[in-house]
Amino acid sequence: MTTFHAVVWMDHKEAHVLMFDREHVESQRVKSRSHHKHQGKPNEVAHLYADIAKALEGTHEVLVTGPGLARDEFRDWCKQHHAHVTVVDSIASDHPTDAQVVAMARQYFKKFDNMAADPALVK
Repeated sequence: MTTFHAVVWMDHKEAHVLMFDREHVESQRVKSRSHHKHQGKPNEVAHLYADIAKALEGTHEVLVTGPGLARDEFRDWCKQHHAHVTVVDSIASDHPTDAQVVAMARQYFKKFDNMAADPALVK
């Protein structure tokens, strides 16, 4: 599904990639390839981030959310390795349902798109 917006809820073990438009939502879960209890080995994290970036192909703007530092690390990793993935913001959240994540993202992007469309607000 090629959409304009996506939201990713993530930690170091998995990600819920939710691409959406006004009427549709497509979700995909991406899990770490590691079976270790403690994540964080650079190679394992890079594989997880690459799999998430692949799931986001065709999406123009991405909001990333989650409970820890993985969301900010993913944003920085994308800037360095996958510039086509545009992470517009990173917001801390606990463990909401996918429906709650999409509702939050729709509200976020409504404000984001309104600001981008109004030249007086963009300086």
